[in-house]
Parts: sequence; C-alpha cells; structure tokens
Amino acid sequence: GGTLAAFVLPAIVFALTIGVELNGIQPEALAYDRVIAGLQSPFAKLVVFGALVVILWHAAHRMRITAHDLGIYADGFVMTVCYGIAAVGSGIALVALLGL
Repeated sequence: GGTLAAFVLPAIVFALTIGVELNGIQPEALAYDRVIAGLQSPFAKLVVFGALVVILWHAAHRMRITAHDLGIYADGFVMTVCYGIAAVGSGIALVALLGL
C-alpha cells in the first residue's frame, strides 16, 4: 500500500493534471463517458478497487502510528476508528464500482 500511495498515485495525478495542461493527454480522453466506459470491464474494476483499498488501508495504518507518536495511547480505540474508516471506504468503493 505504501509503495502505491507514494509512487503510483502521485504519477497518476501528475499525468492527469500536468499531462492535460501540456497537451500530452487530450481532455476528451478524460471525458466522463470515456472514463465510465473504461471502467466497465471486470479487470479495470478490480485494478481500481485494489488501488483504492491498499491506499485506504495504508493511510489507516499511518494515521494509527501517527496517533501513537502524538501521545494517544488508546490503541484499541484508535485502531478501531482508523481501520473502521478504511473498511467503510473499501465497502463504499466496492459498491460504487459494482454499480457501474
């Protein structure tokens, strides 16, 4: 999750923002209809779901460790909240992707 969050996600964001501005990616390629059409295959849904899930769980783990570093030692509560939010986010991603 950490590698994906640290290397792949910023590259995607960079490509989709700067790439469009520098005419490397045509804005029509990112039109809503084309993006939704690209997400119709089960493989694309699986890739997007996998990326979202590992990033959510990585973020949850980092927040748990940060809370401990800040002196919040109620680890059971912090763990429940952090990983609970990641689980809910994963569920929302699953429902949203299956609904496409």
